[in-house]
Amino acid sequence: MRELKDGIRSEVRLDWMGRVHKRFRGTDADQRYAVEVKVLRTLEERGCPYVPRLLEEHPEELYFVTTSCGEPATTISKEKAAMLFADLETHYGVRHLDAERRNVTYNSKAGRFCLIDFELAEILPDPRTDP
Repeated sequence: MRELKDGIRSEVRLDWMGRVHKRFRGTDADQRYAVEVKVLRTLEERGCPYVPRLLEEHPEELYFVTTSCGEPATTISKEKAAMLFADLETHYGVRHLDAERRNVTYNSKAGRFCLIDFELAEILPDPRTDP
């Protein structure tokens, strides 16, 4: 597996099939794991096409596997990134609490920017059903 990130809060690796493996560690790892899983489930239910999809969950190990959302979008402008995070909140009711460019990727297969790392996020009412 190719290492993508090995930090104090998580370890992220990419397997040979292009799936992302994320293991949580450090302070509040169990809470951050639970938040990210819940947010990813909610975004899938709400039909958001530009976030990872959960493939496997291993709560006892604070570990999950998702689809890949491409490569880091290192050249995206702050303004474009801000628009993506605003769209996520406006159309899908999720506020990313770490709305930084490091959490934006580019998926060449989909031909679009994507958002990742939802361990710090807040689920809001569904804007499609709540006025």
